[in-house]
Amino acid sequence: MEISIPNLQRFLFGHHFYSGIRRAAGTLLPILLLGGVFGWFAQGLVASFGALCIAFIDQPGPYDKRLQEMLGGALLSTLTVALTGLASSQPLFLWVAVVCQCFGFSMLSVYGKKGALIGLACLLLMIVTLHRPLSSAEVLSHTLISFGGSVFYALFSYVVSKLMLVREKEQALAVALFSTAQYVASRAKMYNCDEDLDTSFRGLITNQADMTEKHQGARDMVLRGMTQPQAQHEPRRIMLWNLFIEMMTILDTLVASHTDYSLLRRTLKGSDTLVFIRDALYKMSLDLDRIALAVARDRSATHRSSVKAELRALEFELETLKLNGFSQAEPDAYSLCVQILKRLRNNAALIDRMYAYTKRSKEMLPLQAVNINNSLSEFLSRQSFNPGQLRSNLRLDSPFCRYALRVTLGCAIAMAIPQLIPGLAPQGYWILLTVVIIMRPGFALTRQRNGWRLVGTLLGCAIAFVILYMITSERWLFVTMVLATIIGSSLVLLNYMVSSTFNTVAVLLAFYFLNPTETGIIEARAIDTIIGSAIAFTASYFMPWWEAQFMPGLARAAVAADTYYLQKGLALLRARQIQDSAKLSPQTQQADLDWRLSRKNVHVAFSNFAEAFYRMMLEPKSRQVQVAEFNNLLIQTHMLASQAAALMQLALAMPQAPTSLIDYLKDLTETLQIEDRNATVSSPPSELLTGAYPELVYPLKQLQRSVSRVHTEMQTINSVLTGTEAH
Repeated sequence: MEISIPNLQRFLFGHHFYSGIRRAAGTLLPILLLGGVFGWFAQGLVASFGALCIAFIDQPGPYDKRLQEMLGGALLSTLTVALTGLASSQPLFLWVAVVCQCFGFSMLSVYGKKGALIGLACLLLMIVTLHRPLSSAEVLSHTLISFGGSVFYALFSYVVSKLMLVREKEQALAVALFSTAQYVASRAKMYNCDEDLDTSFRGLITNQADMTEKHQGARDMVLRGMTQPQAQHEPRRIMLWNLFIEMMTILDTLVASHTDYSLLRRTLKGSDTLVFIRDALYKMSLDLDRIALAVARDRSATHRSSVKAELRALEFELETLKLNGFSQAEPDAYSLCVQILKRLRNNAALIDRMYAYTKRSKEMLPLQAVNINNSLSEFLSRQSFNPGQLRSNLRLDSPFCRYALRVTLGCAIAMAIPQLIPGLAPQGYWILLTVVIIMRPGFALTRQRNGWRLVGTLLGCAIAFVILYMITSERWLFVTMVLATIIGSSLVLLNYMVSSTFNTVAVLLAFYFLNPTETGIIEARAIDTIIGSAIAFTASYFMPWWEAQFMPGLARAAVAADTYYLQKGLALLRARQIQDSAKLSPQTQQADLDWRLSRKNVHVAFSNFAEAFYRMMLEPKSRQVQVAEFNNLLIQTHMLASQAAALMQLALAMPQAPTSLIDYLKDLTETLQIEDRNATVSSPPSELLTGAYPELVYPLKQLQRSVSRVHTEMQTINSVLTGTEAH
């Protein structure tokens, strides 16, 4: 995260900072109440540790789902405390308990990000319980106090979130708008001839993957509850709904405008056409930034840019090119520029409306109100915790099982180190903590997190030393600890290294309050972190699961999503073709819903494919396979989805799509499903390439080219994989 005034405003008014305050308050309140009011500082610390671990589960999302996840985490963490506490006085039993729990809770990663967070919370509480051996009499009270702190935090977070329901929805939408603005800015770079095209494309794909995740977070917050009648008459909820609809419309327009940038750069080099397109997109990204900040601040957006000059200049430039014969010499490039101009106009109008929505007029009505029905639930993310999913992954060819075994090995080594080096025994649990926090399912993620954690901790130790040397007032030290806790919690998802720095400062100050006479705590933490990082790095080479092993499946999923998208678009065109009246029939409405859902799935599948590919590029070169093929397929699946979206927009705008177009789309979907490498992609029917449908000519050619290239690349990858398996 870059440090600048706009980004600082995003942070201060965004949901990350708000969540950080909520987590810090819920974590510190138990020790403040029990210690400050009753003088039970030891019990308050135990309750705060229970709350702290549940705070890891408390990530942005619908408050009712968060409550279920936090209460589930509270029950599991309570069992963890009880089991660890009972075994703490018996070294052999303790070693077995720790190793078994490390494996079991690491396996929860099969349930995705939420499962991984619950498993991490339980492991953290297990490690905290190792701070000192507990007698049989202490285990019950320790467990109950920890459970009380966990439940307190879950209920505290639930109540706060319910009171701030609409505010959290605004913050989630603001995050999605900020991400959309960044994506539009990365689009602008594609038209900058001074920027390397491959570098710009990688940035575009990275931003698109991030935007897809943020848009799903906005869906889960904004769409939830919109079917209730009162929500459809509340200005703030209507504003959020309308802004979300317009944001997705802008995305559809931009994705549908993907084209051959190398063609434009080659044919229009030296022309100002690309400059005007770039500047218009850049101004639109600034407008989306301002709208997002206004939503985050719960204010109306006033200041806006105007792209009228760029649009008029682009119109003049295109007219000049036409007079100079460019439209005849380069018909594809000229047709594309005309389409881009139309989409820029549409987006400018959309952004103007979005500015108006932020004023929250009482007369404002929800857009597409007819579509606000129970089908909205189809767009929300779902999380299921099926025990069968866990059992089915208890095998060595499962990446989740291998990850759990790596974590178990790392933790076993971390447990053995203090036994081999008695001087490390008092703080051996910190080594274990470092290993658990650093290790991730993927090799590249573990290595990346290892570096961030090590640097962040060492910086935090240095800062804590300076603070303790310069500040003698316990009141100001406490204020510093609270601020460090808030900032550290807020930055976990934004900048892990900086988050580690502030969390280290907060923890070291907390240990200072517990034992002010302990002078070697900072040095000990630095040494423990270095040892833990070394163990995590070494253990990451044990039964690794390289990203290359995910790539074929993710590539097939991306192609399958594109194919399904074409099929559902074809079904929608057919449904509209047999429709008797202007009013949408139930069959057409269902086809439209299926098409929109398939479009969302295309973005998700492509993002998963792209993220895995770029993670693979961070791994050792010896573990990178078929880089050129996967890179080409990544580009072509992106283009295929874009051209399909562009063609669908044009076809749906027609009173009735030509039958020959529907038949041709059917042929293309069938070609994508053929596994014969020698299969050919048929050319568009001649009647679609004549003057009768001039707007379809370029998108059809591009779609044919994309289908052909996707089919070729996929068959090449399959043949190589088949040969490798046979060998």
